[in-house]
Amino acid sequence: MPAWAWGLVAVIALYALAVLGLVLLGRRADAVAVARFVPDCVVLIRRLARDPRLARRHRWLLLALVAYLLLPFDLVPDFVPVAGALDDAILVVWALRVVLRAAGPEALVEHWPGPSQTLRLLLRAVGARPA
Repeated sequence: MPAWAWGLVAVIALYALAVLGLVLLGRRADAVAVARFVPDCVVLIRRLARDPRLARRHRWLLLALVAYLLLPFDLVPDFVPVAGALDDAILVVWALRVVLRAAGPEALVEHWPGPSQTLRLLLRAVGARPA
């Protein structure tokens, strides 16, 4: 198996362990929010990229972000502990900040499919004030 595949397996395993840990601690709602975070972000980016109110350059930025995240290689390989996943997270937050500065936090609120608790954390991460 190639190195990037092992890195992907490691990231998925850590993700699953985090969800399982929350379940075992009795924090089922938090476990569901964590388990749904990545799929919710995918839906958010897809919805934002299709929003005609966004400038074309911002939609292209979101599509470029998705393409970069889907590539099997990164600036920092995913199998590098902490830094491998951190570079992806930094790019996601940066891209959302750029888009939301132009569109406003209302666009994120409108398109976010997940729980409001996770939305508040995401708004804080991208530098927007939760309503």
